[in-house]
Amino acid sequence: MPEVALKRAPIDPSRLQAMMEELSTFGGGPDGSMTRLTLSKEDGAARDWLGRWFADNGFTQAVDAIGNQFGSLPLAGSNAPVVMVGSHIDSQPNGGRFDGALGVVSACEAVLAVSERLKAENKLSACNFQVVNWTNEEGARFQPSLLGSSVFAGAAELEWALDRADGDGVTVRQSLEQIGYAGSDKVAVPDALIELHIEGDKVLFEANEKFGIFTRFWGATKYRVAFLGRQAHTGPTPMAKRKDALLGAAYLIADLKEIAGEHGLDLHTSVGRLEVFPNSPNTVPSEAVLFIELRSGSPEVLAEAERKMKIRMEAAAEKAGVTYEVRAIDRRKAGGFAPGLISLAERTAAGYGETARHLDTIGGHDAVATSSVCPSIVLAVRSRDGVIHHPTEFTSTEDQVFGTQVLADMLYAIASDGLQAASLKGPAA
Repeated sequence: MPEVALKRAPIDPSRLQAMMEELSTFGGGPDGSMTRLTLSKEDGAARDWLGRWFADNGFTQAVDAIGNQFGSLPLAGSNAPVVMVGSHIDSQPNGGRFDGALGVVSACEAVLAVSERLKAENKLSACNFQVVNWTNEEGARFQPSLLGSSVFAGAAELEWALDRADGDGVTVRQSLEQIGYAGSDKVAVPDALIELHIEGDKVLFEANEKFGIFTRFWGATKYRVAFLGRQAHTGPTPMAKRKDALLGAAYLIADLKEIAGEHGLDLHTSVGRLEVFPNSPNTVPSEAVLFIELRSGSPEVLAEAERKMKIRMEAAAEKAGVTYEVRAIDRRKAGGFAPGLISLAERTAAGYGETARHLDTIGGHDAVATSSVCPSIVLAVRSRDGVIHHPTEFTSTEDQVFGTQVLADMLYAIASDGLQAASLKGPAA
């Protein structure tokens, strides 16, 4: 692809890498793993580190009531548009170091690079910038995922979100207080949001391409279902007399795999978490709670899968001789990201002679939540072998730098031309 004229704000690769290395010390293991569950002491320490970085670099920090952490850099007037950039720093248990964290660090570096370029040119920005670290993107400790961004976008009620409890009964409200991030700042919805993320799939890696754009996001339907039986001794209790809640769960887990097969590549199903009570080797389980996910880019497929699951749920309980109850349902609609920002990302990548492959995001991102209230986009850099949520998750320094540079150049184009002009320009000649 031929190169096109491009306004550039050069980033500092060494500064970017130093930040990545520092952030990785909070919850990082020697094998490359990362366990930084949201609102844990490790997350609190990482947030403190980010807050110090904000202060050292002229950003003003704000923390809202759900603990979302913001760093604002006012490069324009108080009434100028605001472009928000960032991701999350919470991780999965025994996850990887790049998922989410790269998006926050790259946002810090990109905004700083734009600020330095504007100062060197003695030029006023057309907009202000705000870095964000969203609370509980992963949903590993508190359900549902995208909790902080959903509250911010008005898709979830604040009090309801604060009352979400982890497996030990500790609530979001209590956890925010414990780590000192029960904020009260009011932060307005921005005029646009841009998020950089590792792909988490191997499309870019196998195509040997550096950069992609998530243009469409899949919908998700998430159920928390409890099978209810009767606790008994596994020794003397006859098999025919048992009411084994875990057996009912097992039947449904197998059925969910079959449902996915009935829809081919258009449907993903999973049970990623199972809670068993009393969870003793010689006791028939009286309760088994499944955390079920159905994901599809098609609303029709998602609805049909849910219909089938309900039928199989009833059949699984009957087959095991137990009962069941649905304890929670969370829904996220399928949709698309902002066309203007997609066009800007394409032009920016083309300026480096790189393609910008269009991708679907099957997993959720905070930009999915914000897309209902402001133009939003997720940019992607490749992850080796498509690995994500695992200690071997890896994005090369070269790819981190490239993604951050594209991000910085997009922000610089917006700062120079204004959000609307930069987003609405047609493809460069």
